Amino acid sequence: MLSRRTLLAALPALPLSVPAAGPVRAQARPKVVATFSILGDLAAEVGGDAIDLSVLVGPDADAHTYQPRPADARTLAAAQVLVSNGLGYEGWIDRLVAAAPFRGRAIVASKGVATLKAAAQGGHDHGHDHAHGVDPHCWQDVGRARRYAATIAEGLAAADPAGAAAIKARAADYDGRLATLDAWVRAEIGRVPTAQRRALIGHDSLRYFASAYGVTFVSPRGFSTESEPSARDVAALIRQVREQKLKALFLENMTSPGLVEQIARESGAVVGARLYSDALSKPGGPAPTYEAMMRHNVTALVAGMLAN
Repeated sequence: MLSRRTLLAALPALPLSVPAAGPVRAQARPKVVATFSILGDLAAEVGGDAIDLSVLVGPDADAHTYQPRPADARTLAAAQVLVSNGLGYEGWIDRLVAAAPFRGRAIVASKGVATLKAAAQGGHDHGHDHAHGVDPHCWQDVGRARRYAATIAEGLAAADPAGAAAIKARAADYDGRLATLDAWVRAEIGRVPTAQRRALIGHDSLRYFASAYGVTFVSPRGFSTESEPSARDVAALIRQVREQKLKALFLENMTSPGLVEQIARESGAVVGARLYSDALSKPGGPAPTYEAMMRHNVTALVAGMLAN
C-alpha cells in the first residue's frame, strides 16, 4: 500500500487548495470521482452529461485489494465530488483523500441504507477489514441500489445547482428502471422452487441478494477476496455440496477459479456462468452496467438453481 508520503513525493506540486463544494459555473461540469466501476455506472446514469466522471477502480478490477497510484491522487485533488461506497469497502480511500488532498464534496452512497452484519465462517469473522463487521455489498439488492442512486443524485445536484434539474430528471427515470429491474429479479427467482434456491459462490458477497430475494448461498471465502479459507472449511463445503446434491456452483469475476473448481471436481457439481459481484465487466462483456450485471447474474443463477 502506498503511504501518504510516497504518494505525495510522487506528485508534482499541487495547489494549496482545491475548489470547495458549492455552486459550479454553468459552463463548467463538476469533476466527479467514483471509487469503483459499479458506483461509476450509478453516477453516470444519474449525472449524465452534467458531470465529468472518472472511476478509480475500473471494470474487472478488485476494489478490496486495489493499490492507489499517484495518478489517482492527482485526479482526486482536481475533483469537486467524490462518490464512495463507505462501510469500509474501500479500505484505502481515507489515505488517498489525505494524500491528494481532496477538499470537495464527499458522497457516501451507502448512507441511510439498512446494512447486514458480516457472516462469520469457520469460526472466524472474515469481515475484520470492514467497518464494524458490516457487509458492504449493499448494491446486490436492487432496492438498496435505488437508495444509492438517490443519494448520489442528491449530492451531485447540490454540487452543481446549474445542472440540478437535469440530474433530478435523470435520477427519476433511472429509479423507475431500477424498480422494474427489482420486480423482474423477484419474478425470475420465483420461477425456482423454494427448496432449489441454493448455490455456491466463490466469496460471500451476495448476502444482500440472498436476504432480498430468498436465495441461500454458501462460499469457501468470506466477503473479502483477501481472505483464504482453511482446508477444514473447504472439506466441509465439499461434504455439504454432496449431501445437498448442490449442482449450482459459480465463480465471480473477482475470484480465483481454483477453489470452486476443486469443489466441483470433488463433489460432482458443475461450474456455471461467471457472476459479477464487486465489479462490472468491460464494455464488450456481459455486465457493462449495473442493470446488465443484475440481469446476467440472475439469469445464470436461475439456470443453475433449476438443476439442483
